[in-house]
Amino acid sequence: MAKKHASKTANKADYAVSKATPDKRVKAPLLPYKPSRAKAYRPRIGIIGCGGIISTHLDAYKQAGYKVVAFQNRTRSKAEQVRDDYYPRATVFDTVEELLANPDIAIVDIATHPAERVPIIAAAINAGKHVLSQKPFVEDIAIGKKLVTAARRKGLQLAVNQNGRWAAHVAYAREAIQAGLLGEVMSVDLAVHWDHNWCAGTPFDRIPQLVLYDFGVHWFDMVQCYLGAEKAKSVFATVCKSRSQLAKPPFLESAVVEYKHAQASIILRADTRFGAQDRSVIVGSEGTLVCEGPNLNEQHVTLYTHQGIATPKLTTQWFPDGFDGTMSELICAIEAEREPSNSARENLRSLELCFSALRSAELGTPVKVGDVSSL
Repeated sequence: MAKKHASKTANKADYAVSKATPDKRVKAPLLPYKPSRAKAYRPRIGIIGCGGIISTHLDAYKQAGYKVVAFQNRTRSKAEQVRDDYYPRATVFDTVEELLANPDIAIVDIATHPAERVPIIAAAINAGKHVLSQKPFVEDIAIGKKLVTAARRKGLQLAVNQNGRWAAHVAYAREAIQAGLLGEVMSVDLAVHWDHNWCAGTPFDRIPQLVLYDFGVHWFDMVQCYLGAEKAKSVFATVCKSRSQLAKPPFLESAVVEYKHAQASIILRADTRFGAQDRSVIVGSEGTLVCEGPNLNEQHVTLYTHQGIATPKLTTQWFPDGFDGTMSELICAIEAEREPSNSARENLRSLELCFSALRSAELGTPVKVGDVSSL
């Protein structure tokens, strides 16, 4: 009799396999996930650093109608080529100092490598320019704080190009959380499977923790974006190399971030040569949001709530719209005299997560967030 009773109980409960969300399809909430536009402010922008990534910046800026008026690069011919391709009427300067001395330039987009970027940011702030810094912002939290303080004292805005925040699916998820559609977020699970072997033999091959640091900083920033209201307690990360990878840095990496009432996981698999996949699952007390697709640009979003299932049709992409988002947020913040959501001050919290994960991977133990201040 006991076994028979237990069986009936199990069938009734269905061991949590029963559907908790209605099958009913509902209209997707309209959320402001696209890059914003300033009401009247149209600043002139200068570009410092004309490496490979700058073409994505400029694709976005041309699409948005931003006024880029100056370029500077260590190799002048690169700056001239980029100028000719995108803004033929812009001026090419030989030195950073000459560009920063131009009174017509209000914002500088600094897209050099991290180590050489710090003195350029400091010089730009000293010259009275608002700054959009390429990510990762700094390699030392203390230095980052000094730059933040310097900008604040000058009444300037210092933002970071964490463009992943304006990828369509990330931005929609962020807005859904802020609108309270998910209730209290309790878990964030981000898994990326893609092929990063193209970096073998390039300068990126010399970055010891390339995936967890230079690439993964986007995903630590997403976690901060989704769960930033509560400070992270600790991070535990592991890394290893696959047998088939071509690059030197570890291509199999993962991290678990602990909060008081939530947990986040980041899984990065950079040696996926077939069947690439990007999937995010954000679970809250009032709903769940799932984003999935074969790459970072092609994402299908599904929102599950007590009302039913909603599938918003998103019309922007990470590349190039994410790069529009970082600049547009900076411009809007300057116009409104407020701090941008991608401010350097805010980004330092994301870097704390990332640096703690890097140290955890080295030690093989969990690391308290805030105990690691630099690479």
